[in-house]
Amino acid sequence: DAELEQQLRPLPTESTGTVPPMIQHTSGGETHSLEIETALMELRERTAEINAMARDFLMVSSTTNQDDMNAFIQSLRGQGFATDLPPVHQAVAQMIMELDFRVQNESNAAIALPQSWSEREALRRFEEVRSTLRDRLENILALHPSDVVKARMAFEQEGRDLNLDLRVPSVSGRLHALFDLHIEIAESQALHDPVVQRRQRMMRILHRGAIHMAENERMTIERLERNIASFEELVQTILESGEEGFDEAQQALVIRFLESKGYDVNTAELRPRVLACAGILGAELGYLSPSEIPRIAPGVLVTETEVDAIVTELKALAASFKPESTQAPEDEAEVAESVADASDSLARVRGKIDRVDELLNRLNG
Repeated sequence: DAELEQQLRPLPTESTGTVPPMIQHTSGGETHSLEIETALMELRERTAEINAMARDFLMVSSTTNQDDMNAFIQSLRGQGFATDLPPVHQAVAQMIMELDFRVQNESNAAIALPQSWSEREALRRFEEVRSTLRDRLENILALHPSDVVKARMAFEQEGRDLNLDLRVPSVSGRLHALFDLHIEIAESQALHDPVVQRRQRMMRILHRGAIHMAENERMTIERLERNIASFEELVQTILESGEEGFDEAQQALVIRFLESKGYDVNTAELRPRVLACAGILGAELGYLSPSEIPRIAPGVLVTETEVDAIVTELKALAASFKPESTQAPEDEAEVAESVADASDSLARVRGKIDRVDELLNRLNG
C-alpha cells in the first residue's frame, strides 16, 4: 500500500518564476572574496552618488544602449568604484536599470493625477516648500559650480530635510525636474556672461588645430583650460605692474612664470597661442587696444605700390598663357585664297620630295 501511495502521489513541480529581463537579481547564497565584498559595501554606501551620476547618464542615453552603458560604468573607476570587478559592474548596471524604471515612473506620474491620499499629501507638501527649494538651490549651485553630481545630491538632501517623501515618484520627479530646469537656466545665462564668452574665445584659440599637436602639448592645453582662472590672474597682475602695452619683456615674463609652474608652453605651437590669449584678456580688461594683441601667425606686410606692382605682374603672367587668337576669314574670297596658298605649299613640298627621291636613286645607281 505504501508503494502504491507513493506512485499515486503527484510529482513536485519546480518553481518557474521568471525575472523581468531588465532587472536580474543574483542568487542570495553567492559568496565573494573579501575584496569584492568590500567594493560592494562601498557601492551601497555611495548609492546616492551613483544615482546622481546615473540620472545625468540617462538624460542623454538609455539602458538599451549596452555599449554606452558599459562605457559609463567603466568611467566610474575614476570616481573610486571598482567597476573592473564583474560583480561590482553587474551591481552598478542593476542600479542603473532600476533607476531607469523609476525615472519612467516619475515621468508618467508628473502628468497623472494622484493615485492615493498619501501621494496627494506628499504633492501638497512639495508645493508648500517649492519656493524654499528654489532659494536653496541657488546657494547649492553656487557652492558646487562645476560639479552637477554633488549639487544634485545636496539638493536631494535638502528635499529630505524639508520632509519630502522622495519615495513617491511624482515628488522625486518634480524635485529633479526643478533641479534640471535651474541647470538649463544657469547654462543659458552663462552664454551671455562676458567672462564665459572671453574664456570661450581663448579656448578656441588654444584648441585650434590641436589634433595635429604632440601629446604633451595637448595635455598642456587641457591643464591650462582647467586652470584658466589662475592664468587670467597671472596676466592681469603682469599687465597691472608693467607700463602701457604688452611688450616682449612682459610676454617673456608670462612664459617664464608658466614654465616655472610646470607648463611646457615655450614651443612654436603653444607660445603664440598663449600670448594671444593673454592679449585678448588684456584687451577685454582695458589694458591693451585690439591692435596690440599678439598675432598667432602674422602676415606679410606690403605697401600699396607693391600691391599694384604684384597685380600688374600677375595680369601679364595670365595673359602670357592665353593662346594667340587667329582671325577667321570673313568672306569666301579669303577662304579661296587660303586654300590656293595651301595647295601651292603642298605642290612645293611634293616637288622637294621628288628631287630627294631622284638624288637617292642616282646615289644608289
